[in-house]
Amino acid sequence: MIIPMRCFSCGKPISHLWEEYKERTQEKKEQPKKVLDELGLDRPCCRAVFLGQVDLIDQVNKFKKF
Repeated sequence: MIIPMRCFSCGKPISHLWEEYKERTQEKKEQPKKVLDELGLDRPCCRAVFLGQVDLIDQVNKFKKF
């Protein structure tokens, strides 16, 4: 739902790269592999966090909070 600050496995800071990754893959239609390579995400654990991320925050915000 929200990108973690650090990778769960190795602890590398990754959250600052999320906006650029999202912009380049969705708006500019670049290949995710190319974008991840250019952002410096070489480890499979960090790549898995980005590739497995589903952006649901807009859908969750629709519900009323108690």
